[in-house]
Amino acid sequence: MDKRLRSSLQASPESFLSSATKLGLRSAKASLKSLIHGITPSSPLSSSLPPSLHNSISHSIASFQNLRDSGKSPPSPPTKRRRRSSRQAKTRDEEVEENHESGVLQDLQVLSHIAFLCVSHPKNTFSPADLLPAVQVLHDNLILFESDSVLLSEIANLCEEWWKDGLVGRETLISQSLPFLLSRSLTLKKKVDVHRVYMLREAFALFDFEDESIEDLKLLMIRCVITPLYLKTEDGRKFVAFMFGLSRQLVKEALAMIRSQIPFGRKSMLETYGDIVFQAWKHVEGESRNEIENGFLQGLIEGAIHANSGALAASIRRVLGGFINQRTTNGVEKLLFRLTEPVIFRSLQVANSNVRLNSLHLLLDSFPLEDPDATKETKDTMLDKQFFLLERLLSDDCPEIRVVAVEGSCRILHLFWEIIPSSTITKMITKIFDDMSSDKCNEVRLSTLNGIMYLLGNPQSHEILKVLLPRLGHLILDPALSVRVAIADLLLLLRDIRTFQFHKVVGLDVLLSTLADDQPPVAQKITKLLIPSYFPSKATPEEACKRCVTLMKRSPKAGARFCEFALSEGASMKSLLELVKVFISLVLSPKKLQGDQIESLLVGAAYLCNNLVTEPLYITALKELFSGGKLKRLFTAAETGPAQSSVVNIISSISPDDAAEFVEECMGLVTDCSGLSENTERQEEVKSVHKLMLSCDWFDDMFDVLTRLLQKAAYGCHTKFGTEMPKQCVPSVKRKKTKSSFKISAKEKHVSGKKLPNMSTSIFEEAYPNAVGVAWQIIDLIKSEGTRIATLRSKTLESAFFALKVISEVSIVHCMNYEHMDTTPILAYSSLALHLTLQNISSMGAKNEGFHFSRSSSLETVLEQTMYHLFSCIEKLFQAGDAGKSAKLPSERKKDHKKAANSCRQKLREPQTDPCSTSDGGTTFSEPKRISNVMKMLTAVLKFIVDAATMRLVSNDGRFLKFTIIYIQYTISIIRQHSQDQLQFNDDDLRGTFLCLKSSLTYTAKFLNLVLANTNEASTPPPEAYNLANYLLDLIISVESYLGSVYAVRLVTALKPWLPDLVLALGARHIMKQTSEEGTQFTESEQSELQLPSWTSILAKIELDELTNISPNEEAERVSEPGKLSSFKKLIGMMTLLLRGNSSILDAVGKIFMTASAVALEREDFGLLLGLLHFVCVKLVGHEHRGWQGLDMMLASLEGIYPEIERQVEEPSGNEHGKQKLQKARALLEPIWINYTCESEGPSMMEE
Repeated sequence: MDKRLRSSLQASPESFLSSATKLGLRSAKASLKSLIHGITPSSPLSSSLPPSLHNSISHSIASFQNLRDSGKSPPSPPTKRRRRSSRQAKTRDEEVEENHESGVLQDLQVLSHIAFLCVSHPKNTFSPADLLPAVQVLHDNLILFESDSVLLSEIANLCEEWWKDGLVGRETLISQSLPFLLSRSLTLKKKVDVHRVYMLREAFALFDFEDESIEDLKLLMIRCVITPLYLKTEDGRKFVAFMFGLSRQLVKEALAMIRSQIPFGRKSMLETYGDIVFQAWKHVEGESRNEIENGFLQGLIEGAIHANSGALAASIRRVLGGFINQRTTNGVEKLLFRLTEPVIFRSLQVANSNVRLNSLHLLLDSFPLEDPDATKETKDTMLDKQFFLLERLLSDDCPEIRVVAVEGSCRILHLFWEIIPSSTITKMITKIFDDMSSDKCNEVRLSTLNGIMYLLGNPQSHEILKVLLPRLGHLILDPALSVRVAIADLLLLLRDIRTFQFHKVVGLDVLLSTLADDQPPVAQKITKLLIPSYFPSKATPEEACKRCVTLMKRSPKAGARFCEFALSEGASMKSLLELVKVFISLVLSPKKLQGDQIESLLVGAAYLCNNLVTEPLYITALKELFSGGKLKRLFTAAETGPAQSSVVNIISSISPDDAAEFVEECMGLVTDCSGLSENTERQEEVKSVHKLMLSCDWFDDMFDVLTRLLQKAAYGCHTKFGTEMPKQCVPSVKRKKTKSSFKISAKEKHVSGKKLPNMSTSIFEEAYPNAVGVAWQIIDLIKSEGTRIATLRSKTLESAFFALKVISEVSIVHCMNYEHMDTTPILAYSSLALHLTLQNISSMGAKNEGFHFSRSSSLETVLEQTMYHLFSCIEKLFQAGDAGKSAKLPSERKKDHKKAANSCRQKLREPQTDPCSTSDGGTTFSEPKRISNVMKMLTAVLKFIVDAATMRLVSNDGRFLKFTIIYIQYTISIIRQHSQDQLQFNDDDLRGTFLCLKSSLTYTAKFLNLVLANTNEASTPPPEAYNLANYLLDLIISVESYLGSVYAVRLVTALKPWLPDLVLALGARHIMKQTSEEGTQFTESEQSELQLPSWTSILAKIELDELTNISPNEEAERVSEPGKLSSFKKLIGMMTLLLRGNSSILDAVGKIFMTASAVALEREDFGLLLGLLHFVCVKLVGHEHRGWQGLDMMLASLEGIYPEIERQVEEPSGNEHGKQKLQKARALLEPIWINYTCESEGPSMMEE
């Protein structure tokens, strides 16, 4: 091949070019380079090859154009259908044409490469003037070869090489090649292409960017501004910055593109934009620089101050950071001062807290803001002004501003300590330590500590901080966990600075007290702080253990917590094993230790063992350590509950061979469980026993004993109240012998015996508290996966379940007569029902080893039976309350749920109002306590409903929604009675009742969410969803009106996450099925059927109050002034924002206000009418016609309202005040009505 090309080259240029094109580019590429670069300047080929090359290229291009032109001519349509053979012949013709085109393109590839080799000849053998015609024709026809990427690359390489060598006529080779290279870099996204574009950047200056024909190139260049590859690579950033110097119009468009990216850009991208604009500003002059300064930067500064969100303001400041971080560059500081000074100081003092906050951020970023050309006196004055404003903002009313101000002040002190006057430093830092560290806002106190830690980075601040830091010691006891964690971090920082002693900031006794009682994040940090002193890694194990024992003796509880985190903070396992040995020897030593010391040693040993068993090597060592009856002796020495629990934890961790010996002792911890649900310390003990029983395979025996305790309590309920006992609840006389013979008290034997008249009360009063404790244990057992599986497989689970059923019924029905009735059995009963149902579903078709469903439950699931039973108990509760006694109720069969709901509603609306009450065998306690008990029971049932709905185990939403509505109605009535002094809640009762109410509100909102989530086109939302949403709003109003805004704010905060569901439920009755009535006239009968929500009346009063600026008259119903319902107004404002985002939901909810307006008009309640229409037309939708577009239901309602308003306005009336309100209402609707009628009449009006 090489010989053939060489011989053809010696023959003639035409022969050489012909041979090369026949071989193809890939085959001849290497040979071509050696042959062409071997041509000397004296060779005749140096002058003859370029013209021949030009002729060959021109001929090939002409051939290619002819082929394309011939292919474009449309063939004449055939007179008849061609045969298959003729169609195939046509296809072959097309293939021949395509082959010809491909051949010509391959020839051009070879010719272009030869031209490139001639241009790049190392000895410059060929004259650029001779080569230019060939290169020019390739460049000018570049667009023809868009289908051949190889040929395009060869031509682009050729033009690029021509430009880089600065050859004659290079300006004629860029109009096609530059757009191609730029487009290629944007399409292929390769760094090498970006580099090529950057290297050709000077060629872009030859374009006339004012010419219209340049638009495509400008669009490509603007795309570079938002292309990630250009922003990530240095060459790309430099090219984008270079663009700013090409044209003012290009600068404006590029800046506009950058500005549009600010709200959505990531941090790195925004910082890149700042750097690009800064680099551009440095190199441009004249109008382009003016556009950057007075157009772009000035707009950014104003936007950073007036941004409507903190995120947007932060994004703008990141772009400005490109200039702020380069303020040492000549001219930058003066520019920033000129643009910022006129607006920032005024903005720091405006009433809008959002503007003040944004301005503060900008000031801190720009500090110190000064004119470099000003005199020293002027600079000092400007600096004093900034410090004055900073000090003022430290006391700002807005907590967010104080947070930023304190951290910003510490940052300024850290960076500029040397140049700030000492008096200013003292003033600022004293205010931070004295005022900000005691601020009422948690975030401010936290920011104070963060700022001080940052300030410690400047060594010059250490002298004054030594004096002031003890003033922060009280923060170790701060109520906010985040603040306590921060002060612990500060102490750790001080420990590592030689000139400070952390115990002078917070005393050792306070540290140990905090270590003993605080939460794990704080305790762990204090352990890290103290471990060099009390368990140093550099000391011998004996010395380290001695120091730790000293800590134990000084503060036993702190020493135990120290052991909990010692391993995670660097202590070696080997040393910790020695420490366990020391602790055990101290507990078992003949020296008499105090009880709290023994307890702490055992608790610490349990923590250490729990950490050591993660390594198999140490499990064996621990088993050897506790062998020989040591565990038995430890259990004997453990006199307190936590100590015994710790021994149990040790046994569970190491699983010794003699663990069975402790089952009898441990069983006492779980059976003596009265008051367990409220005793967190005992709960931990019981949990440790559960863990031990499971690990030692004694769980079934433990659960059997717990079941017998429940059966005893159920029997007590039966004997005292006559509650029916299911046969599954009655214990069998003969029991299967278990591994251990647990002793049961003699009184328990009466469970299966005959009823003794004098024993009924004593059995119930003794067994019920224990049953509550057992119920708590069952709830806890279900939470953990291991114990849950064991519980559901227990042979006695059915008996426990039905015993809980009896106890739950008594707890609900008699909660108004016995103060100690607890919701824990109900929660355990419902939790078991849920998990049994889930187990039944998962084991469908498989053998169930645990709970066995009876034949009677084949038609109904356990869950449905449980739900019906609880609803029946609620009904009995209010029947008993109405009768005023707790006599036995006859057993009832299942009733219609609607009838039951109506009965419950009547009873719930009429709660007893006697200050104190008693009944047969009951206790005397206040009516508020009775109400609190009832609400707790209702909340427990509501929680059960929501949990079942969350697990998708129930489908009848209507029945459960009715129950929830009844509960909310009952709550509203209770709140009103409290306000009218019919009920006298003390602070504790009110606080407990409100917590119950807040939980119920969250459950209700979540249930509403679940109901709406199951809605689709085939299944519309039940009407109760709409009613429930309205009652929730009524509840917020009642709480704020009668209890105050403090309580209402908490409810609104709890409701906020569920606000979209509340809004959707309000529009539920109209969203799925839009009405198409032409008019809306409401009669009194229709009005009663509509059940218009009462909250709309309150909203109308609020609007009327704002409209007239006059306080409303005292209503018959005792409601606070609408102007004071700040929480309700805030809630309505949030709902309005949500509604504006979806026109269909806005239309459905707006229909409520239009319906209420029509009813108000019919009742001639013109104040209500004006208030509602003012809200709709001013706040909800607006006056503009475009806001009403698509609101078909609201506009349909308008057809019935506006004509009636006009009619009543025109009629004579003696009520002038009412007529004025009507006229105002008409003025609100008039522009909307005119636009609506114009659109409705359409063409007819145009003809007129």
